[in-house]
Amino acid sequence: MNKVGGAGAGVDNGVIFLLPANIMTTELRSAGYGPGPARPTMKDVARSAGVSLKTVSRVVNGEPGVAEATAERVHAALTGMRFRRNDIASSLRHKLTTSSIGLVTEDLANPFYATLSRAVWEIARKHGFIVLSGSSDESEQREREIITAFLGRRVDGLIVVPTGGSQDFLEAEREAGVQLVFVDRPPIGITADTVLIDNAAGVLTGVRHLSEHGHRRIGYLGDSPGIYTAAERLRGYRQAVVTLGLESPDGLVQQDLHDATVAEERTLAMLGGPNPPTALFAGNNLITAGVLRVLRRRVSGRVGLVGFDDFDLADLVNPPVTVIAQDAEELGRRAAERLFARLAGDVGPPTTEVLPTRLIVRGSGEVKP
Repeated sequence: MNKVGGAGAGVDNGVIFLLPANIMTTELRSAGYGPGPARPTMKDVARSAGVSLKTVSRVVNGEPGVAEATAERVHAALTGMRFRRNDIASSLRHKLTTSSIGLVTEDLANPFYATLSRAVWEIARKHGFIVLSGSSDESEQREREIITAFLGRRVDGLIVVPTGGSQDFLEAEREAGVQLVFVDRPPIGITADTVLIDNAAGVLTGVRHLSEHGHRRIGYLGDSPGIYTAAERLRGYRQAVVTLGLESPDGLVQQDLHDATVAEERTLAMLGGPNPPTALFAGNNLITAGVLRVLRRRVSGRVGLVGFDDFDLADLVNPPVTVIAQDAEELGRRAAERLFARLAGDVGPPTTEVLPTRLIVRGSGEVKP
């Protein structure tokens, strides 16, 4: 087992656990994660106070039957040794909840998922829960490893941004009482509460905006079509081409752009062709970054641009970037609220909630061809 210390972090066989910096569970610390020596146990307290383990247990749990003088001696030992009750261990013995949930996203380094995660943490904090978080990096195997690790720590529920593989392995866990909510993408192989963004409608809005400013030949740059959100955005683009009577998309679609560097290369190729587009639609914030690097070096013929998903400093480039904004914070909040409704006893049928996007006009999408 490989372990890495540090506030709010742990690695177990390559699986990463991230918690808010001020939170570290007793269970993780006792397993060797986090700074500092091992915490004293009730056996240590009993030895220090000269009483039985059962007596210490009664005092810690507020049970009657302990003489006042003995209780005072136990409390003095508890204070002197800075003892903290292991609520997780107690809950497992009594088959109670562990007051923890697991959150699996695609990439916590992505600002979109970082914002979503923060919203989940805030809702969990209000309910007195901690959050174990991990990134799947679009790997089905890693997704399973992280979820399995979280379940091994007896989380009460899971919020998952699913990969393209099946999540049917979670059916048995749900039957065992684990609550599930999927966010940003629907699950495969299992029906459960889901919170999504209306990706196709957002792209249709963005392409229509470019069309309204005179563009008829609009290029599209997107991520892998095997990813639900990328597939929905491509569907929105193709729908826009038909609905708005734009030029055929042949040669105007680039996919599998996983990062800004690849997006930059493909944008250069698209704009350097014999019949380049007069405007571009970028399928996510990383792709937008790659497109901007190319457009910044372009000395002639300004190109219209609309990006999917807002990002920091989008209003400071020249021209400022027009975007289709999705509310990552609201997405995380709704998913967390749905999960805690289930944990509170909601037994209704699974629901799917679809949140709208909004067009933010800043300048790049208003560039004329």
